[in-house]
Amino acid sequence: MTLKFEAAIFNETVLAAVQQGEHHKDLSDDWADTHYIEVTAPSLDAAWSKMRQKYKAANGFVIKAIDKIDQ
Repeated sequence: MTLKFEAAIFNETVLAAVQQGEHHKDLSDDWADTHYIEVTAPSLDAAWSKMRQKYKAANGFVIKAIDKIDQ
């Protein structure tokens, strides 16, 4: 069974650049703010795994939370 989740993600590298009046070389300034991204997965753990793979901490992404969306 596939479930729907919503992930809250921002990029701390972009946030630091924006706070210093600069820009990230690859990402738009809006990544300094939280983005809410829908993800489908069979479980909450699988949703976390999927999002960690796509939005890597090594690239500055911070996944603040992932919550199940009631269908």
